[in-house]
Amino acid sequence: MALAMAATFATPASAQDGGRKVKTKVNPTYPDLAKRMKISGTVKVMVTIEPNGTVKTAKPVGGHPLLVDPAVEAAKKWKYEPGNAETTEVVEFNFDGE
Repeated sequence: MALAMAATFATPASAQDGGRKVKTKVNPTYPDLAKRMKISGTVKVMVTIEPNGTVKTAKPVGGHPLLVDPAVEAAKKWKYEPGNAETTEVVEFNFDGE
């Protein structure tokens, strides 16, 4: 029997409150080891967005160590709408091991 493994993401909270809107989202890859161990959970990543909408930095602020790297790598590939200045958002990636 195959288990369905998924990695989903939520829109940054500040985007819902008038912050920068995401133009392109990239889902993280669910690590094989995490799948085998049935690890699930949420990883929070703080991203700094340049005025042109590209992600300058992505740093983990919480989550399971096996899930952090894929979430950070995915967050680095997100694209936001251009803005007047550099901004910071927190993105949540939800890994569902079931």
